[in-house]
Amino acid sequence: MCDTIPEQKVLILGAAGRDFHNFNVFFRENPRFRVVAFTATQIPGIEGRLYPPALAGSRYPKGIPIESEAEMTRLIREHRIDQVVFAYSDVRHEHVMHLASQAIAAGADFRLLGLEHTLIKAKVPVVAVCAVRTGCGKSQTSRYVAERLKKAGKRVVVVRHPMPYGADLAKQAVQRLASYDDLAAHECTIEEREEYETHIEDGTVVYAGVDYGKILEQAQAECDVLIWDGGNNDTPFYRPDLWITVADPLRPGHELAYHPGETNLRAAHVIVINKATVARPEDVESVARNASRRNPSAVVIRGESRLSVDDEAMVRGKRVLLVEDGPTITHGEMPFGAAKIAADQFGAKLLVDPRAFAVGSIRDTFQKYPHIGQALPAMGYSSEQVRELETTINAVDCDTVLFATPIDLGRLLHIDKPAARVRYELADMKGPTLGDELKKFLARIG
Repeated sequence: MCDTIPEQKVLILGAAGRDFHNFNVFFRENPRFRVVAFTATQIPGIEGRLYPPALAGSRYPKGIPIESEAEMTRLIREHRIDQVVFAYSDVRHEHVMHLASQAIAAGADFRLLGLEHTLIKAKVPVVAVCAVRTGCGKSQTSRYVAERLKKAGKRVVVVRHPMPYGADLAKQAVQRLASYDDLAAHECTIEEREEYETHIEDGTVVYAGVDYGKILEQAQAECDVLIWDGGNNDTPFYRPDLWITVADPLRPGHELAYHPGETNLRAAHVIVINKATVARPEDVESVARNASRRNPSAVVIRGESRLSVDDEAMVRGKRVLLVEDGPTITHGEMPFGAAKIAADQFGAKLLVDPRAFAVGSIRDTFQKYPHIGQALPAMGYSSEQVRELETTINAVDCDTVLFATPIDLGRLLHIDKPAARVRYELADMKGPTLGDELKKFLARIG
């Protein structure tokens, strides 16, 4: 008779998203493993919390602590961890292997969970929109998909990649967001609002939260097609019937250098090379070659990220402060975003450098990400950080604040100077289009 195999002690490295999902679907009810702790990084202030008993399940009556990733070696040695599981996104391949080396040196195995262990099968068709990096244009692609599916008579719901940054994770287990009042009721941060508001403006219900099994039960009950709107460059949580991956020719080569973006490139049915009209033609073709070589069965499409400003006169000839999407120009490593492109396109006189005016955590952000150019990242992970963003903007001497975040930040901040908003939508170009592929998809699902 064989001896009972002892539980493997597990440490999950995360950033309040993929880590919780991997636990919920693979580890929570698995008697072979005992998750000792999560670690957290990337997002300010998300460590020091507890993954609560209400979410952790009966095997974890005290919940699971969430520590800083900086404590990984100590945790491995102190708890005699058997396996370290990497579970977050938008990092260089070498970053993953540095952590692997650190874990192995401390005495643990190092693991990445594959798709078969983490994808949940829905009862309705799923279109997944993912990317090779954050800031490629997933949200505009998801809106494009939703609009065309609705025009085809389909009821559509968007399920967004998790962003549970609040103190009460149990309260955020399942979030249904259909109005601005819902955003306020769920105390959504700027980063959350940036992902949810544009869908709500288009009349599309958004689901998000922590427990994506329970979220799926509710979401699929009110739709004919479910759209997975990915976060960063993470892979989907639901098994896609159509897998769309967005690539960025402004960062050529990144599609092969970042985890798990390369997985999205290799697994996609359709690869959309966005921003093709503003990137150098040779960079567009470089990304296309990389896509075709790594995933020869995928349809490769070129798309335009079409910009507009609600009042072009507020840009032309003006001294402009650029306020860009936070994740895109921080860990997304872009020195600029849509605000810079719009400022150039609509004839701004001067770009005002905000760095000398930054306060608190905004100043710290510039120090942490020195690649950022003359742009202000719209950081708002807490009410304090929102106030610091507001203070920084009001301290800058400029004619116009040009907001290029997906939401109208002017509604959330008290700004003492004129502001204009940049909008961006995915538009088709010549050749195969995403619309063509959606027609094929609709034909398959009837």
